[in-house]
Amino acid sequence: MTIRAPARQDGPAIRSGGMVPDYTLEADAGGLVAGVDEAGRGPLAGPVLAGAVMFLAPCPDPLAALLDDSKRLTPAARAVAAAAIRQAARDGLLVFALGAASAREIGTHNILAATHIAMCRAVMRLTIRPDVVLVDGNRAPTLPCPVRCVVGGDGLSLSIAAASILAKTVRDGGMAKLARAWPQYGFARHQGYGTAQHRAAIERHGPCPHHRRGFAPIEAALELQRG
Repeated sequence: MTIRAPARQDGPAIRSGGMVPDYTLEADAGGLVAGVDEAGRGPLAGPVLAGAVMFLAPCPDPLAALLDDSKRLTPAARAVAAAAIRQAARDGLLVFALGAASAREIGTHNILAATHIAMCRAVMRLTIRPDVVLVDGNRAPTLPCPVRCVVGGDGLSLSIAAASILAKTVRDGGMAKLARAWPQYGFARHQGYGTAQHRAAIERHGPCPHHRRGFAPIEAALELQRG
């Protein structure tokens, strides 16, 4: 089942960047509902990260006000929101988990399959099993519970938005660590995305072990290395 973003005229408040996510989809699903989202499908390097968040109590208004599609938040706002999500978990208001698929797994399976691997790992690491999972996007991973795809879900659902924020902040932190080990690529500046600077570094230095095999710019650089 795929849910598409409605053209809503009332209900959620409006921010300058778009509608504020709310708890409507979770309430409609009933039971314990986990929201799942990923970060890092598009880059040329690094893992893909998935977050799973399940509210166990109503989301407090101060936390809800911090949550949105992670791409619409500044890095500072994401950091504040991620800290608030973790505090809510310590307070017993929600549970969360993270899952990853490595660059090697991406090269072995392809990015969609690796994304689903990361999502499954995140959901299966939740300390409480959900009755339903809401997944951002239009392709569902295979899970031992009902899954509903929500197109644009990180801008509609509080649990998906929270998952997107955790996945993004953890992945960005991981890429900053990779940048210290592989400074020639500038991972901390572009998080592995195919910027002009990153592509130039790949051409100059060749790929490192954290670059994704199977992606065209990486394969082209490897072909050059082979002569």
